[in-house]
Amino acid sequence: MTIAVCGSLTFYKEIREAQKKLEALGHRALVPKSIRLIEEEGYIKPKTVSERLAAEAKYHFISEHFAKVEQSDAILVVNPENHGIPGYIGGNTFLEIGVAFYLKKKIYFLYVIPHMAYELELASMYPTVLDGDLSAI
Repeated sequence: MTIAVCGSLTFYKEIREAQKKLEALGHRALVPKSIRLIEEEGYIKPKTVSERLAAEAKYHFISEHFAKVEQSDAILVVNPENHGIPGYIGGNTFLEIGVAFYLKKKIYFLYVIPHMAYELELASMYPTVLDGDLSAI
């Protein structure tokens, strides 16, 4: 199965680890372009809105990862705790989940559905929560 791996850049190490585990299980795992940029070029996640807009204009992160979601059979959301929220899902990841749902892709969350402002919307997309076990895919 081809799986697009989604998650906050804060979790880039966990995303790379998930990619390796998925591939060891026989899946093809597509990760965000930003992971390679972080590892090979020292890319740092922008902090201001203007820096983020400039990075998006240069690298097209959002549309490129949407294309990976479209090419996949499923998505895996890597969502460990962040900002004191178990199962944290940020804005871009929320968008990617919405695209996957619209395209009728299977949606997996590595961890729990977070208690956040858009918890209902996340639950309404019926993700499968893996409780950290990638072999359950």
